[in-house]
Amino acid sequence: MENFEENLQNLVVWLSKATGISVGLYSLLLTYVTGITFLWSLRWLILKLVWRQTENLKVRYQWQKISGYAAFVLTALLVGRGLFEGFHGVATFLGLLTAGLAISLKDPLVNLVGWMLIFWRRPFAVGDRIQIGIHSGDVMDLTLFRFTLAEIGNWVHADQITGRIVHIPNGKVFVEPLAIYSRGMHDFIWNEVAVLVTFESNWKRAKDILNEIAVKHAGHLAEPAERKLKEYARDFLIVPIDLTPKVFTTVEENGILLTVRHLCPSRHRRESTQEIWEDVLNRFAECDDIDFAYRTTRSYNNVTEGKRGTVAKLPTYAHDPKTERTNV
Repeated sequence: MENFEENLQNLVVWLSKATGISVGLYSLLLTYVTGITFLWSLRWLILKLVWRQTENLKVRYQWQKISGYAAFVLTALLVGRGLFEGFHGVATFLGLLTAGLAISLKDPLVNLVGWMLIFWRRPFAVGDRIQIGIHSGDVMDLTLFRFTLAEIGNWVHADQITGRIVHIPNGKVFVEPLAIYSRGMHDFIWNEVAVLVTFESNWKRAKDILNEIAVKHAGHLAEPAERKLKEYARDFLIVPIDLTPKVFTTVEENGILLTVRHLCPSRHRRESTQEIWEDVLNRFAECDDIDFAYRTTRSYNNVTEGKRGTVAKLPTYAHDPKTERTNV
């Protein structure tokens, strides 16, 4: 150990004579290099240990981020301590530095403050599905200046992943509306399936069938969603709502619209819609008094098809046998 230190000191002296840079500066640089190398090597060893202990991707990600932030802060403290030694006008220096940074690095500073808000207040976390402004997706990563989304929606229907990655500056949390899919009802959202039947169909029977299908696919989700809402009611004003599936009736231009409103997992809206539609198609195919309505053209004879009280009155004609004329 003594030989190593002696050889290191000899190397510093030789570099000082060769370059003209003081021995003290070289010693300071070696201290920085040694300290920084130790910190990041320690981080690497910790991550290797975590990787061996668990295969949980979320735990691995959290350790990777936390250890990275810790190593960065300790490195900044190590370097900053050496830079400020012997500097007497620290307050003046910090004032000038702050003013310069505020002017030239406005956006990065806003993004950094946005990261602090996200990190401490946790409006969302990695793994949540969110919408911020016009962008929606699953949060994949969070860094000091931006967070990354696996995009959903856009040209792909029913909130499925498009395959694109969207990087969004952290400062957007201050100026853009933020919607979170995976909070509030334990990762459940409302979904609607609209079924249009003809006016001549037995719409009451159709509504009963849709109620049965909705309860079959979504009735069991009401209880866990209600428990989650009660937990959120401790921190937020939440108006009690009925979470059981319902079917609503509306009269449209082309028929009677029956809308199935139900809960579904936020990441499986398309699958839930498909399962309900397949049951609807199968059940309606068994009914001879229910037809789907769609845009078409038809003729309507009020005299033969209208209700008894709404049938149009035929005009009365008077016949003159002498003139063989018919007068109206």
